[in-house]
Amino acid sequence: MLHAILGAGGVGGLIGGALARDGRDVLLLLRQETLARHPGRLSVESVVLGDFAVDVPTASMLDRDVDVLWVTPKATQLGGALELAPPERVEGAVVVPLLNGIDHVALLRDRYERVLAAAIRVESERVEPGLVRQRSPFAHVTLAPGPRQADIAEELRAAGFEVAFAADEPTLLWEKLAFLAPLALATTAHGGSVGAVQGDDEWNLRLVGCHEETVAVALAEGASLDAQKLRRQFIGFSGGEMRTSMQKDFDAGRPLELDAIGGPIVRGGRRHGIPTPATGELVRLVEARLSSAAV
Repeated sequence: MLHAILGAGGVGGLIGGALARDGRDVLLLLRQETLARHPGRLSVESVVLGDFAVDVPTASMLDRDVDVLWVTPKATQLGGALELAPPERVEGAVVVPLLNGIDHVALLRDRYERVLAAAIRVESERVEPGLVRQRSPFAHVTLAPGPRQADIAEELRAAGFEVAFAADEPTLLWEKLAFLAPLALATTAHGGSVGAVQGDDEWNLRLVGCHEETVAVALAEGASLDAQKLRRQFIGFSGGEMRTSMQKDFDAGRPLELDAIGGPIVRGGRRHGIPTPATGELVRLVEARLSSAAV
């Protein structure tokens, strides 16, 4: 299969590098300003995949037929990134988004014919152009039912990723958000690692409260989640010195995916009459830190 990667950051670079190392044809789609600084190869330092470097072609616009278009930019950069992959050029390719949040899937379906919803659990970041560092002891991709699901899963597994299939799309997206949102919002509002937040009684109450609110909204939105099982897994997760991508973006002064991550919970709560005080408070605390940093 031929793969194009839209967004060569921590996730896109890891996916693209791993597929290219396994012998797949991969094309990185980069903005002109990024293309000028890109070395023409991907170097990966990964706890799961090992350390390697591989040459990967680049382009500033999708200019050839591909089988899969991976959409991996930050939610804050999605609109501009999509200009590099016009619908008439994508045609019959399967579009696989690996973004945080919920709302991006509907947006992509309005633009492209074949979308396969997916989620990735990994701690990975672009250290500099062409260099990706993956620190977590896991690199797990879950695919919803959809076009070429089995083919894509086979190539991901061959490239070194753990792959699972979700029962349905809402369950896939909301299950990830139930873990991601509390950790991202709380660590960014607090300013410390996941372990620091978990070890503080007051902050841990906010953390667990946000998780429970997200699960309640998810169930109202049609996700088939086992609330008790998820709660046990969430409480049992020990984050240690892990830092979330939102926290890293805050520290680097980059735009935050605050609406993409917190927005679906708060808006969903309003739609279904479900209170979301813990999530709302964490969002306000992040906004307060942003305001202080801007002064």
